[in-house]
Amino acid sequence: MRDAYQVAAVRAAEHALMELVPDGTLMARAAAGLASVCASLLARHPGQVYGTGVAVLAGSGDNGGDALYAGALLARRGVAVTAIAAGPRAHPGGAAALLATGGRVSGDPGTAAAAISRADLIIDGLLGIGGRGGLREPFAGLARQAEQARQAGATVVAVDLPSGIDADTGAVDGPAVRADVTVTFGVIKPGLLIDPGAGHAGAVELVDIGLGPYLADGPAAVAPQRDDISEMLPRPGAESDKYRRGVLGLLAGSDRFTGAVLLAAGGAVHGGAGMVRVVTADVAAGLVRQAWPETVITVHPDEAGWDLLGSVGRVQAWVAGPGMGTDAAAAARLAAVLGTELPVLVDADGLTILSQDKDLLPRAEGKAPTLITPHAGELARLLGSDAASVEARRVEHARRAAGELGVTVLLKGSTTVIASPDAGHPVFVNPTGTPWLATAGSGDVLSGLAGALLAQGLGPAQAGLAAAYLHGLAGRLAADPDGSGAAPIGASDLVQALPAAFRSL
Repeated sequence: MRDAYQVAAVRAAEHALMELVPDGTLMARAAAGLASVCASLLARHPGQVYGTGVAVLAGSGDNGGDALYAGALLARRGVAVTAIAAGPRAHPGGAAALLATGGRVSGDPGTAAAAISRADLIIDGLLGIGGRGGLREPFAGLARQAEQARQAGATVVAVDLPSGIDADTGAVDGPAVRADVTVTFGVIKPGLLIDPGAGHAGAVELVDIGLGPYLADGPAAVAPQRDDISEMLPRPGAESDKYRRGVLGLLAGSDRFTGAVLLAAGGAVHGGAGMVRVVTADVAAGLVRQAWPETVITVHPDEAGWDLLGSVGRVQAWVAGPGMGTDAAAAARLAAVLGTELPVLVDADGLTILSQDKDLLPRAEGKAPTLITPHAGELARLLGSDAASVEARRVEHARRAAGELGVTVLLKGSTTVIASPDAGHPVFVNPTGTPWLATAGSGDVLSGLAGALLAQGLGPAQAGLAAAYLHGLAGRLAADPDGSGAAPIGASDLVQALPAAFRSL
């Protein structure tokens, strides 16, 4: 797992460590790591570090000091380094070190523009992890100039995190630096993992400065790696049969919306469930029977008084919502599923029904595990907010919904985040997403896949995380199966790529 810690935890660890080491030790460690990464990047293009040009955007805080000291180390290797003193004053020690090695320090706007435009690499040391809100002038203007240079071929490296990004949430509330690489110190910060901040960070390089033993609090966000998901996935044993492997009830589809149940059923069949019991409308049932003959199908009547639970048979978990409709009969079927103590995943039309009647959600005094999988618009309706606000502050809204509704929330989007109703648990962040997943029906596949994992015994957060990870892998494999270049895909391609995604783990 890649653990990410909030600013308060980082500050406390830094303070504890600085009590034990000589003054300037942590800055020296950070500067050495930053200079090493920058030198590697410079060497890629002209083939050597000597003779390249670097512009350092230096605020007056510690990040500016890190950048200036790193600039001094680069200048010792023959790099032409010009530092732009953007704040009221440059960090005194860092500025002196750079000047002593032949670098330049200037606060002149004309010098700044010329240095940035001709730089091979630009180091962003304007603001540190305590920065809040968008950049103001003159920082905003320097960020714009750095972006123009980046578009022209320069490499931008952020110190600890791109200036203008909220380190704790990834929120971007105005102008911000967009980096190709972020060199972060001690620990990863949540804003480097979660959009929109993650989209500004580029590749994240972690430099160990010794904070680990002094982190008193647990991580605020966690991103799994390949082996973490591999260990999490259920595997059949010699004693397995279809019932022991998990039976999923899938309440989805209607005579009007037939594709959703086909895709969700495909995700569930390829998600490892031993049996999938599909509950759907008559027209959809015929299509499911042709596409997925291994499923067991129950056709529901369009009436509110029908005994769903007595008609379907035993299941270990439910998925409810994709394409099921939102009329009174659909709401009654959703209420029946939510009235059990079984794990339930609610998606799509099920979320629309919940947004109109939240009283359906309090389940068995919190004992029944529940996972909801909204996109930003669906979560906004549940919270009485707006989609743009949810997109801008994904963690905040996912946590709020989890706390208010008492469910685990998997918020889909450019960064998928999973928040537990227990405020003490870290947010999970999925690292495998790809823009190719932005296609109709993709979420239906995810619902079936996550539901299959619920039926096999994973908890809501773990099922959501593993499903999101595999879903992202399937998207990448479907779009670019042989590494020759990506092409557009449909949701049905995701279903077909799921076995390869599992095998890759």
